[in-house]
Amino acid sequence: MNGILSREDIVRLSERVEGAQAHACAIPKLTDEYPDMSLSDGYAVQSELRQRLLAQGQRLIGWKAGLTSKAKMLQMGVNVPLIGFLTDRMARAENAVILTADLVHPRAECEIAFMMKKSLRGPGCTAQDVLEATDYVLPAVEIIDSRYSEFKFDLPSVVADNGSSARFVCGSRTRYAQDLDLRTLGVVMEKNGEIVAMGASAAVLDHPANAVAMLVNILAETGLSLPAGSFVMSGGITEAIPVKAGDTIVARFQDLGTVSLRFG
Repeated sequence: MNGILSREDIVRLSERVEGAQAHACAIPKLTDEYPDMSLSDGYAVQSELRQRLLAQGQRLIGWKAGLTSKAKMLQMGVNVPLIGFLTDRMARAENAVILTADLVHPRAECEIAFMMKKSLRGPGCTAQDVLEATDYVLPAVEIIDSRYSEFKFDLPSVVADNGSSARFVCGSRTRYAQDLDLRTLGVVMEKNGEIVAMGASAAVLDHPANAVAMLVNILAETGLSLPAGSFVMSGGITEAIPVKAGDTIVARFQDLGTVSLRFG
């Protein structure tokens, strides 16, 4: 799908999204102003946003897949997951206090993260290619944060908002992918000591490596590859749970240990 945005539009919208992220303020979804904005326009705004943040000193450390459950893709009328970029400023240590004042609509979801030892390039990347290129996997919780008013958005707008990327926390236990059945890992999320979400890793495109492969193939459409040393979050296993100041989240992963985080 071709884009309809001019270069000037792309720059202006990336500045708008960056401002909403930096100041934790809600903005109307971008398609309110540009109803014909396409998915490729969304990625053009995301790319401009990435270049702006890197120019300010942030460091690109990897990528994330979103919209990775088949039910969500069917609902949105797409057949590929979204992707977004990850920078060093998004990472938080376990048990560090994540400030909700810096966020608009914070929600937490459980994911399996991949560390890559070999580069990957699409098109045609497969789950097997991903597993062979993976150094290890580890448990993670992503804190997503749509910057759009009332948490209402559409596909081009959420892509432009970098897939709602905000923060992420990784657990300390790493495992080689070949030592696990990555398709059947169970996950339980607790908020303030109560179970609020459960899932199995097959919810992510039947296997998390499928999500990483599709991410690589989406990157190829814009001439990019996934370098060795990249950190990749493969998409939510559980639904995203709203959080507020004072909440504690503990994610318990079968065979991968726990991830704990606090909100202030």
